[in-house]
Amino acid sequence: MLTKEALNILFTEARTHNAWQDRAVTDAQLKEIYDFLKWGATSANASPARIVFVQSEAEKEKLLTCVSAGNFEKTKTAPVTAIIGMDMAFYDQLPKLFPHADARSWFVGNQAMIDATAFRNSSLQGAYLMLAARAVGLDCGPMSGFDADKVNATFFAGTNVKVNFICNLGYGDASKVFPRSPRLAFEEACKII
Repeated sequence: MLTKEALNILFTEARTHNAWQDRAVTDAQLKEIYDFLKWGATSANASPARIVFVQSEAEKEKLLTCVSAGNFEKTKTAPVTAIIGMDMAFYDQLPKLFPHADARSWFVGNQAMIDATAFRNSSLQGAYLMLAARAVGLDCGPMSGFDADKVNATFFAGTNVKVNFICNLGYGDASKVFPRSPRLAFEEACKII
């Protein structure tokens, strides 16, 4: 069982950040995040997420042309923005990732299953990325306000990868965090049957 302090870092005290301290995120931290998130469960170990960590000023300028006006400043000032993509040909890796069955054949020619699996599981991996980032001491600012076609053309042209969502990473400025919004109670969101 994790300590209460660890659970607070991952969940109860974790916040979506929109403003950032002027502190760098290292390549070693980004690799550590991936080394944690890659172990998270995905169906048939499909692991469709493909992540571009946008860190350089030149690449950040390209990304800024893709985000909505409301996400511009927070993305501009974030030390790193992770573009969580989904490889729409993820099943080609299944002979390596799920060798005990012919899982690739489950997907070939079944576009609806490919789309659903890529989206669902890259979303899971994006959530694992956020938990891993928090675990290594970073804050997160996930967003969906961007032009997906433009992100795909700018960062994934010529590949089978499509963007799912983006997430700013860094050391958040806690003085700029909005008051915590309410959550649904267990009885409102769950039932035990």
